[in-house]
Amino acid sequence: MTWLSLTGRFATALAAAGVCSLGVRAQQPAAPRPPRQVAGCPSSPAAFHACASAKVKTFTPPRTPDGQPNLQGVWEAPMAGGLNNIEGRNPQRAATTLVVDPPEGTIPYHPWAREQKAENVAKYIDPYYHCTPITAPRIMASLRARQIVQFQGHLTIVNESGGHSFRVVYLDGRPHLPKDIRLWRGDSRGRWDGNTLEIETTNLTGLGWYSQAGDFFSDALKMTERLALVDANTILYTVTIDDPKVATRPWTIAFALERSSDKNYEVMEEACWENEQDTTELLAVGLKLYPGPRYPQ
Repeated sequence: MTWLSLTGRFATALAAAGVCSLGVRAQQPAAPRPPRQVAGCPSSPAAFHACASAKVKTFTPPRTPDGQPNLQGVWEAPMAGGLNNIEGRNPQRAATTLVVDPPEGTIPYHPWAREQKAENVAKYIDPYYHCTPITAPRIMASLRARQIVQFQGHLTIVNESGGHSFRVVYLDGRPHLPKDIRLWRGDSRGRWDGNTLEIETTNLTGLGWYSQAGDFFSDALKMTERLALVDANTILYTVTIDDPKVATRPWTIAFALERSSDKNYEVMEEACWENEQDTTELLAVGLKLYPGPRYPQ
């Protein structure tokens, strides 16, 4: 008996037994998954922002012992995608952009700065690749988790990625550092506006990027972050970027911080500097270390 005849008899037996062939299965596609929702809102950033902003007004958040809205926990940011596509992805740019103001969803770069964004990707190494400290909003949007812990007078945000980067946000009314002191993560001061935590960050070096896509900022940057609970497991995170050297006007991005569903989640340390091996190879193929913005003369 030949191999072909055996194969034919086997197929006939399967059909007689009611076993569907691959061809029949192809004619019965699985039902499409329903769109993902976050806190009962659409998961596209602009639609989430509009929906969540309304829900924030009616949600009564849990409180810490000293009366602050309780933001403590381990939070992930899948909606943000690591900020690698702040302005969205074609062909669904309108549905995927994180920019909610201006409404067209693009960063209002000065023309020279738009050119530099493209130049950054073509010529330079993302500073984060060689473990320089990242700041907001990237530190809030990285692909791994961050943990918020609140104390009387300050809170901490500890990130799992980026070499275990952390922030201390003072809430006691102290002023910003003198302008001549510049920090990779900047100087953050917070206050409560009702149930919303508002964090203002200044005093940055201007030597970092928002993402590996080359989006960058200057030493004139002032960021205003707002964190408000939408429900017990979701934070509406927005940040307004005011950087007159780089952009023609302030602009705002928004995304969700979602509480980790793993009750036993432990924030692990990432030995970024100790394990970093990319810079030498990237320099060898012709990329350069990022020198900072090349302001027009």
